[in-house]
Amino acid sequence: MKEKLSFSSYTVIGVMLFALFFGAGNLIFPAQLGQNAGTNMWPAIIGFLITGVGLPLLGILAMSISGSNNLQELASRIHPLYATIFTSMLYLTIGPFFAAPRTGTVAYDVGISPFVGESYQQVGLLIFTLLFFAITLWFSLNPAKIVDNVGKILAPGIVILIVVLLAMVVIKPMGVTEPPEEGYRSGAFIQGFLEGYNTMDALASLVFGIIVIKAIRAMGVTSKRGILIASAKSGLVAITLLGVIYVGIAYLGATSVSTYGIFSTGGPVLSSAASHYFGMLGTVLLAIIITLACLTTSIGLTTACAEYFQQLFPKFSYKQFVVFFSVLTFGIANFGLTNIINYSIPVLMFLYPLAIVLMLLAFLSPIFKDKRLVYVSATIVTFLVSAIDGLKTLCGTLGIDYFSWMVPIISFYENVLPLYEQGLGWLLPAIIVILVTGIVARFQKLNTVQA
Repeated sequence: MKEKLSFSSYTVIGVMLFALFFGAGNLIFPAQLGQNAGTNMWPAIIGFLITGVGLPLLGILAMSISGSNNLQELASRIHPLYATIFTSMLYLTIGPFFAAPRTGTVAYDVGISPFVGESYQQVGLLIFTLLFFAITLWFSLNPAKIVDNVGKILAPGIVILIVVLLAMVVIKPMGVTEPPEEGYRSGAFIQGFLEGYNTMDALASLVFGIIVIKAIRAMGVTSKRGILIASAKSGLVAITLLGVIYVGIAYLGATSVSTYGIFSTGGPVLSSAASHYFGMLGTVLLAIIITLACLTTSIGLTTACAEYFQQLFPKFSYKQFVVFFSVLTFGIANFGLTNIINYSIPVLMFLYPLAIVLMLLAFLSPIFKDKRLVYVSATIVTFLVSAIDGLKTLCGTLGIDYFSWMVPIISFYENVLPLYEQGLGWLLPAIIVILVTGIVARFQKLNTVQA
């Protein structure tokens, strides 16, 4: 039995994990952050890195240390019904509701939009996404190695193109950094922290963790300690690559404002930079590579969601779910990238705290001996805060007043919970509950959750 792998093996798994994480959001959100943060880019990007790369690593480690075979099994430590609802919401979020439509809209915004007249943008998006998700549907119904092979070729291709672009930005910046926009003038770190939610990588890590564990086991490491160490080292490779790219793209965004102004999303930042440094050839090359990369991501997300829900509802076939999710994704994509991002934020404000707490519980579980009391208590406290945060953010997105019953609750949270106004009001209560119930569970005879 192996206890450790070679450096090359860690690198192979780490690059595979990087390719799984690296998608549309990893390009547009750091660019948008850089544009808005301006001279406050560094505290903002540090906050972004905590949620953008730190939490995904924590998610991988949590799955490794938990010994669970999948996310639903881990979440069942709270309650089987909660596990089904939470896992379904997570798959829908990283699938047809937000992340999958985003692949089509980002591919259009970065690759196609620069070539389409302003008055034809909506029609252009409709035609492009129709073709894009038709191809997604076909490949998802007919899984082929070509998708994996194209993905393996495109992942390093995108990295090389981005690295060349970022090298040009460092050597010859497009302009000087401008003063920060509203929201980044004070509290840039917290704003960057919350912006990192948008990548959805921490949510995806709870799914990708199992893929990493299977790859490690296939290489001969089967002990729990060996898997954890291998996951940590492979994860470090992946997040280092992601982190370097995030910092570089954020800097690109920050230096682009004086030349191109503020864009509503991060997509045009990249296409403008490619055009600025390499002309039409750079724009076309970026368009082709990013469109194909987003396509492989779309196929992967559609396939994963269809497989999960087919297991959940076996009366329906895999083919039926693929068709349903492809049509749904196409419809949502045509609301446009800005709307997809805006409406994803309330859901992420609700889901992310629950996911983070689940990661922490899985990681700390050996200390409190897997007692259900700790899982349930911490989740309930987190839910009570994150549910209100999600609804509050949704009201803001819709431009409506808070529901009357929410007003006293929000007022109470604002007066009592530290960091509530910064979107982190759930953090201290969750930590306190984990500590208190963990101590109680450690020294009392309580029912152990069934792993």
